[in-house]
Amino acid sequence: MSAIEVRDLSVALDGRPVLSGIGLSVRGGEWLAVVGPNGAGKSTLLRAMMGLLEAQGDVLVDGMPARSLKPRQRARLMAYAPQSPMLPAGLTVFEYALLGRTPYISYLGRDTHDDRDVTRSVLERLDLSDFATRPLGHLSGGERQRVVLARALVQRAPVLLLDEPTTALDLGHQQQVLELVDRLRLADGLTVVTTIHDLSLAGQYADSMLLIDGGRHVASGPVKEVLTEPLLARHFGARVRVEQGSDGRPLVNLVRPAPDPP
Repeated sequence: MSAIEVRDLSVALDGRPVLSGIGLSVRGGEWLAVVGPNGAGKSTLLRAMMGLLEAQGDVLVDGMPARSLKPRQRARLMAYAPQSPMLPAGLTVFEYALLGRTPYISYLGRDTHDDRDVTRSVLERLDLSDFATRPLGHLSGGERQRVVLARALVQRAPVLLLDEPTTALDLGHQQQVLELVDRLRLADGLTVVTTIHDLSLAGQYADSMLLIDGGRHVASGPVKEVLTEPLLARHFGARVRVEQGSDGRPLVNLVRPAPDPP
């Protein structure tokens, strides 16, 4: 199990501060959900952690400074599934997912039987086996989202960074994807960091939570300490009721304002 720590991470885009002094710590095998309103900097945080953006600060995996490593070395430690990737329309689902094995294949080498077996296994777990030979350009939005996750899982890195992994998925596939991530986390000791806009979903699966707003840390800690009515009202501008589910985890429900009197 690999722990990940972020220290004082800051990002500026076109001279404008987007993230300011963000820190987080996730123990090996745990799941952290990063939440916040639109434009808070959640996706920027994951991209900076992966070394895809210029940033100040440190990202450590088991104490190793990950952002200073070469991309292939970093990809063996962290796998990243972006929210809206560019998918080459002519590649098949299998070919695209197989790209997750790139960090393990020499520059002049070819994929092995093991690489293909890993890819087939992940596609089967994500209910994508029947789509293996289908071109990416012929997929629905939800199918594309699952294929992006498949490529990240095929990478078999100990740390998994997922940017809105349930976007464009219907209710059943949302549950299927999050359950799969959770099973893999528990079985393989993966450390998971996700951004996710559905607060109830985040509360159901995450061990801990980081709330950011305006690129700054607002609150962090156990899910119950972050998903509170005052914090959500202040930073999301929403009227909510937070209730405890049967499993003890918080459920966030919108509350409609009282109608105006006639």
